[in-house]
Amino acid sequence: MNKKPKVAVLMGGASAEREISLITGNEISLALSAKGYKTTKIDLDKNIVENLKKSQCELVFIALHGVPGEDGTIQGFLDILGLPYVGSGVLASSVGMDKIRSKMLFSALGIPAPFHIAVSQSELQVGQIDKLVQRVVGSIAFPMVIKPVATGSAIGVEIVEKEEEVEPALREGIKYGREVIAEEFVVGKEITIGLIGNEDPRILPAIEIVSEREFYDYTAKYTPGMSKHIIPPGVPKETISKAERFAKAAHTGLGCRGLSRADFMVDKEDDIPYMLEINTIPGMTPVSLFPEAAKAAGIEFEDLVEQLVHLAME
Repeated sequence: MNKKPKVAVLMGGASAEREISLITGNEISLALSAKGYKTTKIDLDKNIVENLKKSQCELVFIALHGVPGEDGTIQGFLDILGLPYVGSGVLASSVGMDKIRSKMLFSALGIPAPFHIAVSQSELQVGQIDKLVQRVVGSIAFPMVIKPVATGSAIGVEIVEKEEEVEPALREGIKYGREVIAEEFVVGKEITIGLIGNEDPRILPAIEIVSEREFYDYTAKYTPGMSKHIIPPGVPKETISKAERFAKAAHTGLGCRGLSRADFMVDKEDDIPYMLEINTIPGMTPVSLFPEAAKAAGIEFEDLVEQLVHLAME
């Protein structure tokens, strides 16, 4: 690529992950500027069409997290405008963001995932809650994980250890969408694997995550010192190889582009890596996992961001 495109960094928005998006967007903008790109930072609001036109951008670097930036909505909007963008398209973004439908795809691809059941908003109506709780408790042993279907950064996630905690956790999770998921809690080590590329992505070094809190929640993710990132993970090499195959299968199976990050729990009994989710727009903050994995592979942050621009133009 000889001519550097003018880049609009799309960030912020009104999702629950707004603050993280602003940090991610700022880091990306600084990296692009250091590489000689002309950039404009755009905070997503109702004036998005006017602001994109005003920026005269030739490419959009999506630094949004959550809905509508990570679920295919913005991707479809940019497709209509004819603007290329960094990251996955409508289908991969939509399915990757949906923890229920993505698990269906994982199953079709032969990727193990924790057992789960879906709960809809209508099931949480008065008069049905007792039956619902019994369905959840009868299907999944304690402890279990209850979380929204379409959020990131562990927002709305609860680890539930007794029956009386089920209903409050379901009601908290449903605040973020029309469905919530109750999932088997896999006891073991958490690892994550990043990939960079389009049809044949490069697998980045795996990272083990050790949280100083009950689990790798919002505070642990974004507060320096609240989690440790270990490279390589303290799990068998065979387990890492399996997780790498699963991560690549998910990336290519969904049709991801540019980048993705797959999160796993490795069962302490049998060392099987169970895929929790795939992230199509991983965070790019100073404490985020994806840039750390890239750095471990010898890719500095500024070079990583430029590679993603190149991949978006392919």
